[in-house]
Amino acid sequence: MNLIPTPSQNRSAADPLDDFRAIADRVEIEALRGEFTDAAMMRDRARLASLFTPDGVLRMPNVPAEMFGRDEIRVGGERLQAQWDFFVQTTHPGTIEIDGDTAIGRAYIQELARTRDGRQGLNFAVYHDRYRRTGDGWKFTERVYEVRYLDTTPLAGVAPDASGGPTSFTDPAPAERLERAAEALRANGFTVDVLDDVAAARRRVKDLIPAGAGVFTAASETLRLSGIDADINTSGRYAAVKPRVLAMDRVARADDIRRQLACPDVVVGSVAALTETGSLVAASASGSQLPAYAGGAALAIWIVGAQKVVPDLSTAMRRVEDHALPLESARAQVAYGMPSAVNRLLVLNAEPHPGRGVVLLLREAVGF
Repeated sequence: MNLIPTPSQNRSAADPLDDFRAIADRVEIEALRGEFTDAAMMRDRARLASLFTPDGVLRMPNVPAEMFGRDEIRVGGERLQAQWDFFVQTTHPGTIEIDGDTAIGRAYIQELARTRDGRQGLNFAVYHDRYRRTGDGWKFTERVYEVRYLDTTPLAGVAPDASGGPTSFTDPAPAERLERAAEALRANGFTVDVLDDVAAARRRVKDLIPAGAGVFTAASETLRLSGIDADINTSGRYAAVKPRVLAMDRVARADDIRRQLACPDVVVGSVAALTETGSLVAASASGSQLPAYAGGAALAIWIVGAQKVVPDLSTAMRRVEDHALPLESARAQVAYGMPSAVNRLLVLNAEPHPGRGVVLLLREAVGF
């Protein structure tokens, strides 16, 4: 029996060569969907955009976002990924229906994500796809992202840092993170100087504050360790508020003390955390420095060590509770005979008065 078809024999729908082509097409389309997830996870937006035809479309109604063509897909994706603290996407095989040089299909997605502004959660979604065979293989002509389930319960895990370990609250942030935080602060209305060390910060503080100004130094290990607290309170160059109020009767002059602390010409201090999205987070047991920070002082200057830069507000809260509070409590126990507490919390998301809020962001670690 001759099992090899002759040219005169017509191939049926069950022809092995057709079956092989269909299998190869399915494998290639499945690889295309897998490479999309890999490019997203690796934050390689140029590669992700290349998986679409030149006129391809990526629609994400739940975001919402709609991108036409490779350039928009690349730029839009870069804008989205800049918001991530971390992002994990898992793709599960779905359907593929091939019709010549075109195809449609669905892929099923599970995602974990947290953004730098603290939004986070788990979702399950579907990609509704259209594909086209090209000279470079199968490409997406359209992907439509549909969320089927969303859980915004705070995630219990943490994102590892670039070294592969858990987020560090003591190591100085690298240069690119400092610059990202500085740019975000500027966009939020703060004046920012990125300085090498505390010596540069001391010089800059002297330049910023005119002689004779009424200056209140908030309680801060950063100010103490840098020498800025002593520069202001013992040099005689300024009308230092802290020595003056410490000499007052705390009962008889309570109202006068409160007013002087709340509305100095200048307040100088630090914060517990600075987010890469440009927010400053200050925690306090008594709250004495917070009115001046929030707007009572005509000029506010914060000196911030590089170890205080964190991705987002949720990480900033962890830094306050898990790192800064235990250290401050130990200091307060020795100094005052009692532990500290986070009784008041201030988040400064923007400065509406240009030039009022100045952040001196150091490349080295200092303070808690």
